[in-house]
Amino acid sequence: MLHFPRWKVCLVVLVCLAGLLFSVPNFMPKEWMPTAKRANLGLDLRGGSYLLLQVGFDAYLKEQVQSLLDDVRARLRDKHVGYTGLNVINGAVEFTLRDPAQFDDAKAAIRGITWQLDIKENNGRVTVSYSEQMIEEMRRQVVGQSIEIVRKRVDETGTKEPSIARQGKDRILLQVPGLENPEHLKTILGKTAKMTFHLMDDVEPFPRTTKLAPPDSQLLRGAKSEDPNGERFYMIKKKPILSGDMLVSASAGFERGMAIVNFRFNNIGGRKFAETTQANVDKPFAIVLDDEVISAPVIREPILGGSGMISGNFTVQSANDLALLLRAGALPAPLTILEERTIGPSLGADSIKSGTFASSIGLIMTCMFMVLCYGRFGGYACLGMVINLLLILAIMSFIQATLTMPGIAGMVLTVAMGVDANVLIFERIREEQDKGKTPIAAIDQGFQHAFSTIIDSHITTLVAAFLLYAFGSGPVRGFAVTLSIGLLASLFTAVMFCRMMIILWLRRKKPSRIAI
Repeated sequence: MLHFPRWKVCLVVLVCLAGLLFSVPNFMPKEWMPTAKRANLGLDLRGGSYLLLQVGFDAYLKEQVQSLLDDVRARLRDKHVGYTGLNVINGAVEFTLRDPAQFDDAKAAIRGITWQLDIKENNGRVTVSYSEQMIEEMRRQVVGQSIEIVRKRVDETGTKEPSIARQGKDRILLQVPGLENPEHLKTILGKTAKMTFHLMDDVEPFPRTTKLAPPDSQLLRGAKSEDPNGERFYMIKKKPILSGDMLVSASAGFERGMAIVNFRFNNIGGRKFAETTQANVDKPFAIVLDDEVISAPVIREPILGGSGMISGNFTVQSANDLALLLRAGALPAPLTILEERTIGPSLGADSIKSGTFASSIGLIMTCMFMVLCYGRFGGYACLGMVINLLLILAIMSFIQATLTMPGIAGMVLTVAMGVDANVLIFERIREEQDKGKTPIAAIDQGFQHAFSTIIDSHITTLVAAFLLYAFGSGPVRGFAVTLSIGLLASLFTAVMFCRMMIILWLRRKKPSRIAI
């Protein structure tokens, strides 16, 4: 047990040097080592914004029911089923059959849309609605898709290590450490960014909404980018010729000194765009973003390359924002900010100082206790605690984990557990020596008998940390990650590092009795 080969000594030394190398950047100014990896600081340490977002699923469901109405109308017409009063009432599509005997034909036609529909009939009045299972599945998909779009938009702003998690059925918790402009982020997140391309009925916009829209058309207000006063309206076709989900890239640029947004379609979108522009030369078309016309150019010639540009009264910032939104994709449902908290960098700095002070006091007092109780061996344990902390920082820097205040608490806890492992070993050595055994035999028995207890305690704590990570969120997960890394580091320092130091001293000094 006391045999410690040279390759193990080299391995322990290399691990300690690697821990020192990867942890040093955390103590240096960023200007000195700009490319070095550091542990990311969480919201409570670095400052930033905390946003609780509500996914507007009701608005999404309303759109889906309206789309269901159009599908029902088309299906009934295809099957030559007579009906009256087709409309959306209380979240369901309702209509009255001219001939109640055609209910089976109507039901079979509507079932072709999707099988997850509830179809009920009462005296010829038919109600069509989505099933509860379908609604829950749509809710899950909408929230999941919204989380991914939010992540893309936050990443596009250049912010690193955002924490995005689902809360409840339709809420999203967003924590963005180090955010310098929370208002800009709220603006970016507040836009659905649903873009569509439509043909227009009228060539010129008009100032008032006195015109009545035909059944296949609609009136939309001009956005401020197209009309600074926002008082012009456009008559556009309801059915879009293209949608924003066919875009593959978007970027801000300049055209004749004016800010513009360049975009490019995928193959299918490029082909449709080419066909549409070929058939509608010298006609206007509208580019609609969130139910506002942001640009209404005239097709001067066919656009065959699958790309184009959006011009208007854009500023450089608004052009960049629009390009960002188009790249990230449209939100399936609008987001509402329910709760907002901003943590300043000074508060985060105070937290770091408090955590560092508490950790230092705890470390110093623990070292004093260990040295007083166990002498030289206690000094080895203290050196192992320092190596333990360096290894935790090194691993967190290497894997780019986020350090939070609960994470600092996890570091302090693992230091205590590392000392606990050493106490078990040293007490066992003391007991064996009191029985009259030689120093070599006492140390050998001390490590052998304490090893199983140390492994058991570390494994049970690792299981608890795993459960905290699996079922927790936010700071709880940060605590679990730091605790797990610290447990592995403390196991290394207690079983490998301290054991190596004791064996090397024992071989060199060959004492007749250990002062422990």
